[in-house]
Amino acid sequence: MSASSSEGWSAAQRRLHWAAALLVAAAFAIGLVMVALPLTRLLEKIIAYQAHKTLGLLVPPLVLWRLWLRARRGRPAPDPAIPAWQHRAAAATHGALYALLLAVPLLGYLAASTAPGQIETTLFLLVPVPHALPPDEALHALIRPVHQGAAWALVLLAAGHAAAALHHHRRGRGTLARMLGR
Repeated sequence: MSASSSEGWSAAQRRLHWAAALLVAAAFAIGLVMVALPLTRLLEKIIAYQAHKTLGLLVPPLVLWRLWLRARRGRPAPDPAIPAWQHRAAAATHGALYALLLAVPLLGYLAASTAPGQIETTLFLLVPVPHALPPDEALHALIRPVHQGAAWALVLLAAGHAAAALHHHRRGRGTLARMLGR
C-alpha cells in the first residue's frame, strides 16, 4: 500500500465516492416510489423496479474499485485537530458504509432472484441479468425486509457521515474540502 497522501483523495477516488453516493440516493428514492406505485400503474412500477435494480447493480463494482484504489493509493493523513475518538468513530462508520454498500445491492439482487413473480432483472432495460436462485416465497419473505432495513441503515449512516463532514467543514477543517478536491 502506498503512503497516505496529505494532499487529499485522488480525482478517481473522489469521483467514485460521489458516483456511489448519487447512485445510492437515486436508488433509494426510486425504491420509495416503486413500492408506493399501485398495480394500476404497472408499466411505471416495472420501469421503476428495473431502474432501481440497475442503479443497485452498478454500486458494488464502483465500491470495489474504490477500495482497490484506497489500498493502492492510501488515504489522506488524519486531521490532527480532530480528537482520536472521532477518528475511531469515522473509521467504524466508513467500515459500516463499505459493508452496507456491498450488502444492500447483494440482498436486493437475492430478493429479486427469489421473488415469486420472477420479473426479469435487466441492466439499463437491455441486458438480462440471470437470477442466481430459483423463486422461493419463504426465502424472499426473509431477504426482502433485510434488504429494506439495510437500505435504510445505509441511507441514515450516509446522512450521518455527510452531517459529520459538514460539521467539520463549518469548523474550518479540510475534511469536506479534500473530498471536493479543493
